[in-house]
Amino acid sequence: MTLPQLPPGVPPVLKRTGGALLVLLTLSVVVYALFYLAPGDPARLACGERCNPAQIAQVREQLGLNDSALTQYLHFLQGLLVGRDYSGGAGLLLHCDAPCLGFSYQNDQQVTALILDRLPATLSLALGALVIWLVVGVGAGLLSALRRGGITERALTVLTLAGTGTPVFILGLLLLMTVCAYLQWLPFPTYVPLTEDPEQWAWNLLLPWVTLGLFESAKYARLTRSSTLETLAEDHIRTFRAYGVGERAVVTRHAVRGAVAPVIALSAVDFGTMIGGAVLTESLFGIPGLGKTLIDGVRLVDLPVVVGVVLAIGTAVVLAGAIADLLYAAADRRVTLA
Repeated sequence: MTLPQLPPGVPPVLKRTGGALLVLLTLSVVVYALFYLAPGDPARLACGERCNPAQIAQVREQLGLNDSALTQYLHFLQGLLVGRDYSGGAGLLLHCDAPCLGFSYQNDQQVTALILDRLPATLSLALGALVIWLVVGVGAGLLSALRRGGITERALTVLTLAGTGTPVFILGLLLLMTVCAYLQWLPFPTYVPLTEDPEQWAWNLLLPWVTLGLFESAKYARLTRSSTLETLAEDHIRTFRAYGVGERAVVTRHAVRGAVAPVIALSAVDFGTMIGGAVLTESLFGIPGLGKTLIDGVRLVDLPVVVGVVLAIGTAVVLAGAIADLLYAAADRRVTLA
């Protein structure tokens, strides 16, 4: 059995978009089944431990848990696409605008609104760390490749291995104790929204940026070094050198572009993963982002919050993967999208 093939004239961008939508649909099915259809009673979790059987039955009816599994998922999908109405008891209807992820069991807040409220903190952390790991990681990798065999390469290799083997929370703790407690160069970080005070926003995110950026930069230094050495060994680079092209022009105009292409693609994927993957950093520095929200939702067994954050993280990863393919092809003209 073979899967149906798209017509040959379909642009690659549309193919990537269609593939991403199919993955997101599959993700919604898996996440919903994993959390809502697994053993357990969401009605009891939503109602609380002190509810009697009659109250639990009423909550189950309000949440539509008496319907079949397929009907429940279709209602969930309807909420994501066009919104959904929930029964609030006594004939009241609570409308949830699309994309509707339900209401938190703890405070009855719309999960979508909660995610949008926490997203700026996570984006602030991820964007700052992205800049640091690209500047430090790519710079160290290029320098190591161009100084191959020298003391610079050996020193950078040792630092890279040390960075790769150091857990992010250990690095964060060391920075907190050194910079805030011992040297007292900075106060202990407290997240301040960008819209309230841009200067305090930057100062309080400096240590989290450095922690996450240095942790990720070790991986990028190794990737950049290996891809640069591989590019410098290719035939067309040797041809340029044979025709007398200067070393600086060979490196900056030809070698770096081919070597940095996989770095750009990986950065897009890592940035998407960082939307929910910076749990340890957010918890260590008290940043109210999506990672910390996910941990709190799991701890409180708040299923709508857990499902909503997992879907948001999955969506970010899928979109980042699709963008990474496009960026890779744009950075390296030898690559064509199928």
